[in-house]
Amino acid sequence: MAAPRTNLPVDPARIEDVIDGLARLTEPGRPYTRRAFTALFPAGRDFLDQRFRAAGLETRIDAAGNLIARRPGRKPGLGTIMLGSHSDTVPDGGRYDGIAGVAVALEVACALAYQGIELDHDLEVVDFLAEEVSIFGVSCIGSRGMAGVLPADWLARESSGLTLEQGIRDVGGDPARLQAQARKDIAAFLELHIEQGPVLETEKLDIGVVTAIAGITRIEIIVEGRADHAGTTPMGARADALAAAARLVTGIEALAKSLSEGPGHFTATVGEFSIAPNAANVVPSRARLLIDARAEHRTTMDVFAASVEQMAEQLARETGTLIAPPRRLSDNMPTPGDPLLLDVLDAACEMAGASHRRMASGAGHDTAFLAKVTRAAMIFVPCLGGRSHAPEEFAETDDIALGAAVLFNAVIQLDKTLSQEDVRWAGS
Repeated sequence: MAAPRTNLPVDPARIEDVIDGLARLTEPGRPYTRRAFTALFPAGRDFLDQRFRAAGLETRIDAAGNLIARRPGRKPGLGTIMLGSHSDTVPDGGRYDGIAGVAVALEVACALAYQGIELDHDLEVVDFLAEEVSIFGVSCIGSRGMAGVLPADWLARESSGLTLEQGIRDVGGDPARLQAQARKDIAAFLELHIEQGPVLETEKLDIGVVTAIAGITRIEIIVEGRADHAGTTPMGARADALAAAARLVTGIEALAKSLSEGPGHFTATVGEFSIAPNAANVVPSRARLLIDARAEHRTTMDVFAASVEQMAEQLARETGTLIAPPRRLSDNMPTPGDPLLLDVLDAACEMAGASHRRMASGAGHDTAFLAKVTRAAMIFVPCLGGRSHAPEEFAETDDIALGAAVLFNAVIQLDKTLSQEDVRWAGS
């Protein structure tokens, strides 16, 4: 991890002040809880808006409910370099997930102003609405909206009498304009995030340059057996759905371990499991399991899905159960980081004196949706023990500040590089 440095172009104290200010806005007895569309979320937004304005930035809420702060560039119409993340949390979650990225984005804008550096491009700092799974059961609402890919039927989703449509209105958005919202002026988007894993800490590295955000596929498997008396049915005469499903789970784990040793990031987890009738004296007649699989490379996911289907067919024959073909409930492609931005970020790390490596993200991020409308990439900074989505989540201010210095360097280089290119790339 980074040692304290005195030659950074950013101010660690300003970053820490923003993170601490948001951390204080939490539900009583629940550190750190400030979910989108709940009572405390507007307080966090007001805090950020005040900090943005104090830094001399112009603020607005867009149609999707994102809070955006703007620093005009010298050449109107050239395009926007955007930085940011999200300020909402999971229940009883961490104080750095997303929040560090918003604080760093603001600090880059402040550092540019304090050093009198003018960009050709507009610079925008964004706090995306509801990156975490919201009370409506869906995530990345603001970034999907900004990219013009928020499903229209999501607006009717309801929680405790509140619809998502009204929730977006309540934070200042305008759902009626969502379909026309897709941004075409963004020249590049960069996001800093805590790693949420142990790799950087273990390898004693400062920065992870994110090669791709893993695609996430969720696969449901249902095993149908036969209910029988647990005490009188001979072991060799059973069609035990649970026994067959248990073999599936261990087979999936072994398969995932094997694939994880190949190129790129891969994980697979059976995170949901249920049986029926779930009685001690009855042979289970039905089992349901849900696989969460994540792959940096789509070919690896295809191999995994095909192998699971073959595994299910073979187990059905061996156990006398009926296993329907595995069903994909959701299936998202991987999002590679933009090659130009990855090179710029590598160079920015060298300029800041930050040790770094390229690595994939196994978690989803707003960057995946910004990549639909512009060049996009991320960097990771270490977090203690790789812990995240927990009150114990922690990242050193000096590590975050070094990441801010990397983004500061990257923004200055991008401003020069993109001024020489067709920055309308996203609309081509």
